[in-house]
Amino acid sequence: MAVFNLFMQNFNHFHFKGQKPGEEILMVVHRHWFDILSHFFIIFIMLAMFFGGFVFIPAFFSFFSESFGRNLFFFLQNIFLIFIWLFFFLIWIDYYFDVWIVTDERIVNIEQKGLFSREVSELELENIQDITVDVLGIIPTFLNYGELFVQTAAEKERFVFHNVPDPYIIKDRIMNLQQKVKKKESEDLGAVIRKEIHEELK
Repeated sequence: MAVFNLFMQNFNHFHFKGQKPGEEILMVVHRHWFDILSHFFIIFIMLAMFFGGFVFIPAFFSFFSESFGRNLFFFLQNIFLIFIWLFFFLIWIDYYFDVWIVTDERIVNIEQKGLFSREVSELELENIQDITVDVLGIIPTFLNYGELFVQTAAEKERFVFHNVPDPYIIKDRIMNLQQKVKKKESEDLGAVIRKEIHEELK
């Protein structure tokens, strides 16, 4: 599976802004490929309109067959084509730079907003209370992608993974990491208590 393969990859070469010293990246998740494909379908329709315009508009409107009308038509078509390319670029940027990074300490969500803005939020693994998965519809079920909701004890009640592949595997992986973090915290706390008791008995 796609996400399982991500677990096996070495992310030593991968770094992100704000990464703590010694913090290990365990998983990098993007939205499912069908999510961007559904957006590209709109571009396909726009391209069909673009090429169809060359055939049908001059045939039905004689004004665009004249010299001035033809130049105006080509100008408008070029503007429309630039708009299509810009729309394509924005969709790709939004898909590529929207990412969830799971480390051995926390989950970091980097959400791209337009060309020049992004929002970064994070969640410590120790604050996770529950994780639920929603896979709704025939296509998400068949392609195995959906929404993953992380319930927290912090002010922001839910941390959401949108349209991610293999959500159940991601859920199990995060829950296992959380259990390891809590176990380590318990062991560290026990070691501190034992040390204090030992100091008092001296």
